[in-house]
Amino acid sequence: MIDIEPMRFAWTRGGPDTLVLGRLHVAQGQTVFLQGPSGCGKSSFLGLLAGVLQPQQGRVTLLGQDWAALPSGQRDAFRADHVGVIFQQFNLLPYLSVLDNITLPCRFSKLRRERCQATGGPEASAQTWLERMGLPEGLWVRRADTLSVGQQQRVAAARALIGQPELVLADEPTSALDAALRHDFMDVLMQAARDAGSTLVCVSHDPQQAARFDLQWSLPELQQTGARA
Repeated sequence: MIDIEPMRFAWTRGGPDTLVLGRLHVAQGQTVFLQGPSGCGKSSFLGLLAGVLQPQQGRVTLLGQDWAALPSGQRDAFRADHVGVIFQQFNLLPYLSVLDNITLPCRFSKLRRERCQATGGPEASAQTWLERMGLPEGLWVRRADTLSVGQQQRVAAARALIGQPELVLADEPTSALDAALRHDFMDVLMQAARDAGSTLVCVSHDPQQAARFDLQWSLPELQQTGARA
């Protein structure tokens, strides 16, 4: 599913390394918990997995495809087909309705749109995800910017999962929730990823969530291993 060969990434040519990693592998359907202090490169790591960033040395492959071997436009298309992202700040389009935000990936990806046909099409699939996320039907046609933070978080998760992308990346998905809601949200997210057959990589500062994941990675420890590789 995900394969990383020993790699180095820096934000500027000739600048200090942001990430130095050894060989890593994640199988289809596995869940990964990634932790580390602020500024250690967690978001950069997610950017490399999604093909948004490219390493100066080494390779990052998804589903056997080396991101660096694709031209920019093909990388965008491959990402739209196979990667769902829950952004830390959600990145919902405020002027679109909840339903339109969730179906947005299907406008960019024919593959994800076709996968929704089994459940009646993108809008029907979006409604199914909203039901699973526990968002009341009366909110579905409202503008995204009228929802509470917790409601927007659930919309962002549904958008990432629609069309069953093989990889879901979650950047601090519980950061906007209080402690009482975090566990429930992660229950919903992890079950949804399992049902979709998606590999889930989650960045979090909440160590209480780690035990439920198949793999628990500390990015500083991974970097020490990479530096010795």
